[in-house]
Amino acid sequence: MTPSHDHRRLGRELGIFGTDPLMGAGLPYWLPDGAVVRHALEEYVRDAERAAGYRHVYSPVLGKRELYEISGHWDHYRDDMFPPMRLGSEDVVLRPSLCPHHALIYRSRSRSHRELPLRLAELGGMYRSEPSGVLGGLTRVRSITLNDAHVFCTLDQAADEARAALGLISRAYADLGIRAARHRLSLPGEGGKYVAGAELWRRATGLLREVLDGAGVEYEEAEGEAAFYGPKIDVQVVDRAGREATLSTVQIDFHQPERFGLHYTGPDGARHRPVMVHRSVIGSVERAVAHLMEEHGGAFPPWLAPVQLVVLPVSEAQEEHARDVVDRALRLGLRAELRGPADGSLGARIRAARLVPYQVVTGAREAEGDLAAVRLRDGRRPGPLPVGELLRRVAARVAARGAGLWDAA
Repeated sequence: MTPSHDHRRLGRELGIFGTDPLMGAGLPYWLPDGAVVRHALEEYVRDAERAAGYRHVYSPVLGKRELYEISGHWDHYRDDMFPPMRLGSEDVVLRPSLCPHHALIYRSRSRSHRELPLRLAELGGMYRSEPSGVLGGLTRVRSITLNDAHVFCTLDQAADEARAALGLISRAYADLGIRAARHRLSLPGEGGKYVAGAELWRRATGLLREVLDGAGVEYEEAEGEAAFYGPKIDVQVVDRAGREATLSTVQIDFHQPERFGLHYTGPDGARHRPVMVHRSVIGSVERAVAHLMEEHGGAFPPWLAPVQLVVLPVSEAQEEHARDVVDRALRLGLRAELRGPADGSLGARIRAARLVPYQVVTGAREAEGDLAAVRLRDGRRPGPLPVGELLRRVAARVAARGAGLWDAA
């Protein structure tokens, strides 16, 4: 990997995130510009999920040890969990996963087949006791914000829900300007800690194969990569150094609905067991931002960029007009800044703003005619435009949340 694309270096240079020994290893903090990127990414995911019929919930980052004994995490995942904390007569654990909490939300009242599929989504915190030797930047951390969702559905609906989740992932990658290196069907392997139930594993694996084959997606099967409770589709990405990681997942789970005694009332009036489809579009927010920084070298798509438009007056005489342009951009919801002569020569300011998608240079002619001489980050210069038209185009491009910089008039 070239140093210019290492997300740890970019994170420091761009003011995205930092670490401090007093906070602890694997516990990064987000700086203001990093918080902007994170917020934009989270809002994108929430909007995409709402449009796909998901409903959002919040659940606590703590749970009684008994909760994870029921889910199977305590028996099969304990080595990756932080030790229990004693509170009165109870042992409480920092959660390593959100799915047990969502199972409890599902069973908080009786459910009818008419409610299914019920799609519950959350951008929630979870904690994993990663060994210090594997921690690095944002890619391996101990405090994780996961873009997680669980679909409770009938058996007949499970394949369609998993297929729709793959579609959400594909659209998100296009909007983020990243690509999947490969798809992997992750299966159990010899010697792993997996829940029992050969028939349930066979059914879940068959459904995921059906989804991948039906979607026309090339994939590889990998033994030993399954979750402890079921097989999964892993969407793999590769960084600039050639290192592969899982960013997004789709899983079909028959185990936890059984362990938690989940049911719904069918058309026949009888109680039936739902299927649980686990799904994450961008995985952990931390790993997603790290991959975005490395993929784009810090030049985020316009809708994600911490600063979307910078106004550069040639001299102090144009600063009043430049401030007006910034104010108009802010009123349109754009993230805009003024960088005047006090920040250096025009050439130095242009170089300093090289990662900003849109640079507006304001000289005497532009100030007099309320024009904008716009420079795109990729070197294109669409030519002087009325300020209002430029801001309209930029706002439309940002609202579209695509990876491109400029649309034709």
